[in-house]
Amino acid sequence: MPACNLCPRGCGVDRAAGQKGFCGVAGAKIKVARAALHMWEEPCISGTKGSGTVFFSGCPLRCVYCQNREIARGGAGREITEERLSEIFLELQEKGAENINLVTPTHYTPEIVRAVARAREEGLRLPIVYNCGGYEKTKTLRMLEGVVDIYLTDFKYMERDTAQSYSHAPDYPAVARQALAEMVRQQPEPVFDGDGRMKQGVIVRHLLLPGHLKNAKAVVKYVYETYGNSVYLSLMNQYTPLPGMEKWPELNRKVTKREYGRLLDYAVELGVENGFIQEGETAKESFIPAFDGEGV
Repeated sequence: MPACNLCPRGCGVDRAAGQKGFCGVAGAKIKVARAALHMWEEPCISGTKGSGTVFFSGCPLRCVYCQNREIARGGAGREITEERLSEIFLELQEKGAENINLVTPTHYTPEIVRAVARAREEGLRLPIVYNCGGYEKTKTLRMLEGVVDIYLTDFKYMERDTAQSYSHAPDYPAVARQALAEMVRQQPEPVFDGDGRMKQGVIVRHLLLPGHLKNAKAVVKYVYETYGNSVYLSLMNQYTPLPGMEKWPELNRKVTKREYGRLLDYAVELGVENGFIQEGETAKESFIPAFDGEGV
């Protein structure tokens, strides 16, 4: 793939020739770290049997607090072909997956589009979930129209300085707004089956960072005032500091109950009705699976 410009970084590298872009991956094949049923998504995504989650290696954001840093930097994972990816989708369907959940898929978009088409020709019937960090080019997202049924996207920052400090992306707020608009254009209204499983729609996640309640409120305000209850908000308190955070001492602690409670109160005051919250000591639980090549 000469001159890769799939994400807003616009590296322009030739990955097929072995050049690595900001995402950290190179080569003509797809790199996947895990493909298995996953119960730790929103209830309408995980359902009762689990989401058929495919974790791709590499990431166009690589946030300093990333919980999936083992794969975000392009290290862990095995290289596979498009044909094998199609087989993985079908295998997950056979295992009872509620959907096919593509995690950090941006830099493999053309291959994914072809793999989904192949799998659908061979009997894939599940909704496709695009699980991303929100830092997406609208041009790339348009390639997914008619392919992706559910956009499960982060909206991390409304503050340029914060986006620069933690994700090296001062343009994140502007890019994320444009990306979300394109996602909602493709999937304007949520659709559920009789068991409460989402079949179409957009879910916006926001991970509350310690000491950044103002930023979180700005995200909630923008999403709700722009899209109302047609977009589901998922407000998360699961932030957990990882080793090596000494450079960012403000992030070297968990979110307090008071901080999270104030965010939830704010969402209610705005009028947010459609959303998901995390209860209890979720930061003590592990949402990070083993990236051991299972299912690949």
